Amino acid sequence: MVMAPLQDLVGESWADRNARDLTAAIDRVKTALSQHLEKLEEPTAQPSHTALLKSTILDPNATSSAIMTLCDRFSLSSFELDILMVCAGIELDSDLSKLCGAIDQQHPYPTFSLALAVFAEPIWSALTPQAPLRRWQLVDVGPGSALTTSHLRIDERILHYLTGIEELDQRLVGFVEPIETEVRFLVETHQRIADRSVDLWVQAAEQDIALPQFPVLQLLGDDSSTKRSIIQFIGQALGQDLYRIPAERIHTDSTQFNLFLLLCEREYRLSNRIFWIDCDFLDSADGIRSQLIARLVEQLQCPVILTHPDRQRQRSRPIITMEIASPTPAEQRLVWQTSLDSIQTHLDREQIDSLVDHFNLSTGAIQSATFQVRSKDRDQIPMTEQLWNICRQQARPRLDELAQRIDAYGDWNDLVLPEKEHQVLRDITAHVKQRSKVYENWGFAGKSLRGLGISALFSGASGTGKTTAAEAIAQVLKLDIYRIDLSAVVSKYIGETEKNLRRIFDAAEGGGVILLFDEADSLFGKRSEVKDSHDRNANLEVSYLLQRMETYRGLAILTTNLKGSIDQAFMRRIRFIVQFPFPDAVQRAEIWRRSFPTQAPTEGLDFNKLAKLSIAGGNIRNIVLNAAFIAADDGEAVQMKHLLRSAKSEYVKLERPLTDTEVKGWI
Repeated sequence: MVMAPLQDLVGESWADRNARDLTAAIDRVKTALSQHLEKLEEPTAQPSHTALLKSTILDPNATSSAIMTLCDRFSLSSFELDILMVCAGIELDSDLSKLCGAIDQQHPYPTFSLALAVFAEPIWSALTPQAPLRRWQLVDVGPGSALTTSHLRIDERILHYLTGIEELDQRLVGFVEPIETEVRFLVETHQRIADRSVDLWVQAAEQDIALPQFPVLQLLGDDSSTKRSIIQFIGQALGQDLYRIPAERIHTDSTQFNLFLLLCEREYRLSNRIFWIDCDFLDSADGIRSQLIARLVEQLQCPVILTHPDRQRQRSRPIITMEIASPTPAEQRLVWQTSLDSIQTHLDREQIDSLVDHFNLSTGAIQSATFQVRSKDRDQIPMTEQLWNICRQQARPRLDELAQRIDAYGDWNDLVLPEKEHQVLRDITAHVKQRSKVYENWGFAGKSLRGLGISALFSGASGTGKTTAAEAIAQVLKLDIYRIDLSAVVSKYIGETEKNLRRIFDAAEGGGVILLFDEADSLFGKRSEVKDSHDRNANLEVSYLLQRMETYRGLAILTTNLKGSIDQAFMRRIRFIVQFPFPDAVQRAEIWRRSFPTQAPTEGLDFNKLAKLSIAGGNIRNIVLNAAFIAADDGEAVQMKHLLRSAKSEYVKLERPLTDTEVKGWI
């Protein structure tokens, strides 16, 4: 390695300058070894290595070489730098190996003993585990009978760094992953959050200290794609490499975790890397990793971004928390228009408003929806219908993990109810359809955020049509409906029920889905007198549900067979209450008639006689379906005899006798 001529240094590239400084440093230790070997007279005093390196850089505005950065970031003394350079020289200059072997034939490699004997200003403390060389693993100490005679080897990552090669430490590969910092688009509210984040870190960097204390940026919210875009913007604005640490990959072994922590911080000191600890998909039951993440956030002394579903408690290190909410309706309209323009498609304002009113989508979800539109289907399927169905599908993956999606086949024709109840159901659909016009355009949302959620209670005996009514509303609105399994929601552990409810409502917010809480009285019954912590917790669960239902922008339906068991204070905060009465004879006859599809073959059916069975609509549909299978197996049309046989089977399930009066004249 030869130093560049002095006249060629002006305007040289960083790579050339870095190679020159590295060559100069290795030549210095080679000279010291040669002088020691030849037992020459003590050389005259020379400036410190750091000062010498600085004096060779003619451009004061040039970026520091790797050696100077290493000395500065790890506070290396001239003696420690000499040790590091002799280890680097062994890898880069074959003459150094020969010199080490000539000086000590028993230990023909770099050792602390050699360094203490050869280099100027030796410091014994440089050998300790807390000194920079060993603490930051700049050199590895090999096996040996004594510390001073053990083989010293430069860390591979450090060697590559000194030669100008930027490469992530191989021990981090697989546990952290690089993130591109290219940002496509941020709406105004998210751009403000990104700008504020950059300003906070710029202010921290302007502190007059070598390694400033950066506050942790904590981004909360369920919109992972938007959080990712904000983080990418931060990396882009600061001009720093960005690396993601998936929480589920963090080591649980304490030794490996400590090494991981050290290597991450070393990467920051070497290359100014920003680390994003991604906990969005961390299992909440993984308590061990949650504790390690808290420790990582607290101890990793570098710029850290934390994304987590839940707010993390601040300890000694400052945490700046920012809520990442969905884009405002106006911003969603802008994203829709921009995305549609990109695929050369146009929708009028009313069509876009309809999508925004029912689907509270993120920027990424809207862009994804427009990309999925198939141009070849535009003639067969209207654009608005394609987009509507795609938007419905956007919300399904998250909710499918938490609730059961019901395929809605029922419609208004399947409901046999008094006109008063029918009208209430139509009013419910009108509220869902027109909520944006009333709340936003007419300004009712500005009065108060409370009570804006649309909630309904369906009360009645089993089989009277509560679920069918919910399906009919979903059909009219063209929205998905999800049944909530309360057994999976309610938890005996304090606070877990609220967490489960929050996950459901948060997931539902994006898709405008209808939530159906079946048999709601089991969870939302009368609030009890507080006698112990369990009573207090049960009341908190009810209060939390009321709060979420009042702010949920979709429709939440509660069903119960026992209306009297619902707390009256709870009932007052439900917008619609629909009583599903037990059908009378006239209504039962109509239910029998509507239960048969038009294509089903029938023969000699008397619906007035069938209506004498005092049963609910759900039982009637069971009898009709069972009779259809019996008739199909007999190779006949559905007749009264098939219905009689099916009715007997249904009554066995009901544990009721089928009287002669009820079936008189059937056959």
